[in-house]
Amino acid sequence: MPSIDCTPCVRPFSPLNLSSTSRIHGSLFVPRALLLDGQRTRRWWRLTCFEADGVSVNADDADGDLFTEHDKVNRNENGTFSHSLDDSSALPLGMLDAEITPETMDFFVSDAEGDPDRPTEGYSSIEQALTALRKGKFVIVVDDENEVEGNLVMVASMVNAQAMAFMVNHGSGIVSVGMKEEDLERLRLPQMSSDDEFKDYSAPTFAISVDARFGTSTGVSASDRAKTVLALASPDSKPNDFRRPGHVFPLKYRNGGVSRRARHTEASVDLVTLAGFRPASVLSAVIDPEDGSMASLSALRKLAIVYDISVVSITDLIRYRRKREKLVERRAISRLPTKWGVFQAHCYRSKLDGTEHIAIVQGNIGDGQDVLVRVHSECLTGDVFGSARCDCGNQLDLAMQLIEKARRGVVVYLRGHEGRGIGLGHKLHAYNLQDLGHDTVEANLELGLAVDSREYGIGAQILRDLGVRSMRLMTNNPAKFTGLKGYGLAVVGRVPVLTPITEENKRYLEAKRTKMGHIYGSDIQGPLSGFVDPDTFGTEDGIDA
Repeated sequence: MPSIDCTPCVRPFSPLNLSSTSRIHGSLFVPRALLLDGQRTRRWWRLTCFEADGVSVNADDADGDLFTEHDKVNRNENGTFSHSLDDSSALPLGMLDAEITPETMDFFVSDAEGDPDRPTEGYSSIEQALTALRKGKFVIVVDDENEVEGNLVMVASMVNAQAMAFMVNHGSGIVSVGMKEEDLERLRLPQMSSDDEFKDYSAPTFAISVDARFGTSTGVSASDRAKTVLALASPDSKPNDFRRPGHVFPLKYRNGGVSRRARHTEASVDLVTLAGFRPASVLSAVIDPEDGSMASLSALRKLAIVYDISVVSITDLIRYRRKREKLVERRAISRLPTKWGVFQAHCYRSKLDGTEHIAIVQGNIGDGQDVLVRVHSECLTGDVFGSARCDCGNQLDLAMQLIEKARRGVVVYLRGHEGRGIGLGHKLHAYNLQDLGHDTVEANLELGLAVDSREYGIGAQILRDLGVRSMRLMTNNPAKFTGLKGYGLAVVGRVPVLTPITEENKRYLEAKRTKMGHIYGSDIQGPLSGFVDPDTFGTEDGIDA
């Protein structure tokens, strides 16, 4: 079985100039293996995260003799040094005390078309919801990714007193109108609290409540509230058409909609817009009539059956939108010689938030069939500094080697995924909690953060733009597979990313296996089966992170 030569990494060393106003997010000690005086030795570096002018940067602190076995590092004139993983730290693969997770090839295979349009089981399709909205009917929008919450949603410009009475009777009593920021500014409706958006990104952003000034009495009746909603939805309304405060609550829609914030405000405005109306929705949370709690999913479905209301999932809406809208633009292409070989680098910019991502392409994608693909989440500590806490750097290295060996393939490098989406500073804080005994999942939860907030729709659109149509996906992470389904892409097979389990990363990898569904084992078939040499990458008990 042929092997793939491993090239030691050579990292540039450059001091960081930080202003006196820089803020330290957090620091931790990470093990690093260095080549000192021609010999490998283990050394501990302190890794500190600073924020300077709103940009997070890392600084490796190698000063002092407390954490080193030698007095100095031999650097060349350009300030670089060589290092590699300390071979003595590697454990035999399969050393973790855990069972191999059963798996089937079928789980990792999807057809190319239809996935984003196929509703989740038990829900109506997005097209059915759009048809209902065009007829002036309600739909129920369910946030199925968090604690279930269902909202009655209607086109704001089509509301009447009867519809408002239904919403008040079955909803929480709080009637909101989803609106774009430019309309709120036109009507001079400021946020209730300017800090809301920064305190909790998932929380709705309320503007000051209003009543229509003309043609209403107290503003509280169904008729009055319907008139207020119609006035908010009208492009001809003026600031002095409203009394403040009132009984209807405008909500600020975040640009990008559910592709940026997967909540009811954005979902309702997206649906109304897709149905062909001005971007203004009316919505209210559905409650249990018995105890006043949020209505359960079963209660929502019973309501839908009685009144013939479509029930749709925000997740389905996200997939529906992302299949139809191009959210990335290619900015530049360049030849990129690397230690693995010569590739083409394609820079893409997200239209949602401006983040730039990179795709590394080897060979001719051609008809786009059966392309070897790795979608890699940014990990500065692992990919650049070689942190032994994770295996991200090893995974990236292996992916590049396999694609170079295949002479055809793509690595999509998604930025903004640091720490599974929590950011660099939070990741370092999570590392400190892990040193106190938390695993990687527990540490995120202890910080009040999501276990994994990454999404892969941008990566799917990049692959589609590159001409990929079917792929063998290099991953053992089911979330990656799920996130790439549809978009005109097919996943026709899986190639595991096999990396060594070490003393430093074994608990991290085991937590991801047991708590996040990452899968052990291999199902390599066909030409790639000869690419992996157990002497180089370990046995088939490796784990993909």
